Amino acid sequence: MKLPRSLRTAGAPALLALTALVALTACGTSQAGSGGKGSGDSTVAVRIPDPGNSGVLALGKKDGSLDKALAKEGAEVKWTGSAGPFAPAAQAMNADQLDVATGSITSGITSLAQRPGFKFFTAVAPDAAGEGILVRNGSGIGSVADLVGRKVAVNQGGTGEYLLLKALAKAGIPADKVTRVYLRPDQTAAVFNAGKVDAWAVWATYAVAEIGSGKAHFVADGAAIGSDNYSLNAVRTDFAEQHPKVVKALYQYLHEAGAKEKRNPAAYLNVFTDVGPTAVTGKAKAVQVEFTAKGGTVEPIGPEDTKRFKAVAAFYAEQKVTRAEVDVAAHLLDIGKLT
Repeated sequence: MKLPRSLRTAGAPALLALTALVALTACGTSQAGSGGKGSGDSTVAVRIPDPGNSGVLALGKKDGSLDKALAKEGAEVKWTGSAGPFAPAAQAMNADQLDVATGSITSGITSLAQRPGFKFFTAVAPDAAGEGILVRNGSGIGSVADLVGRKVAVNQGGTGEYLLLKALAKAGIPADKVTRVYLRPDQTAAVFNAGKVDAWAVWATYAVAEIGSGKAHFVADGAAIGSDNYSLNAVRTDFAEQHPKVVKALYQYLHEAGAKEKRNPAAYLNVFTDVGPTAVTGKAKAVQVEFTAKGGTVEPIGPEDTKRFKAVAAFYAEQKVTRAEVDVAAHLLDIGKLT
């Protein structure tokens, strides 16, 4: 299970992060920001981005099951802002304006290269079916090799840039043979569909609608690329130290609910509404159901996961995405040791 699915130029990441951080912090409560307390002095508030219309957290919000699970440890959720890119969420955790967020190991590594105030506490295996290099039908691009001399949209330092670089490396193609166009993922669809870029390195959050339209497909998916792009849940370090049992209860909820979602994906779509821009309908709904059924579930981070995180960090350093290899292992929590 993954938490809810969220024109950037190369010079705009700081502005994007600041804008999203303001959106997150503006929605926070003064109680949560000042001491992590909820409506009562003894209740711990867990600040999580609003989950939107689909996914485990959306259903947990609607039916109250998440609060019920956390109440056993004296906690409750304070929904704040909205789910989106991990970079601004990481900044919000660093600023004590958010307690929990989700992101990929790739975006996590670039955030860890700063001064992180968070740690990762769960892992979902890489999405072999739902992420990859998207091309328009009839584009003439039949393989990764056909990307040479073309423009590919990616989100800088995150999943998109990783998928493209990984695909090129596996095909033995120098990275500079393909032009990376840095765009915000939530603004890329229009550029992609207008033909201003030739391909889009992207994940299920945005790929589902494009594939569901019947006008695009993956020229290489996560499995073909050999992606190690795990989805991770992060928690603010101070929060985890102060409330380890709450973090463990949240993990248990996500693990159990994610297994249910995998068995019956359709039940976790269109939780609040089946119409409008947040609804998944038509062929896109079938695509999403298929991707979720093939996906992983929330699990503790084990030794094998840590090795693969290190490999991604080494790859990012080799590709000059980060200045040096980031020590991911220093920022991991062992759920089994939280008491």
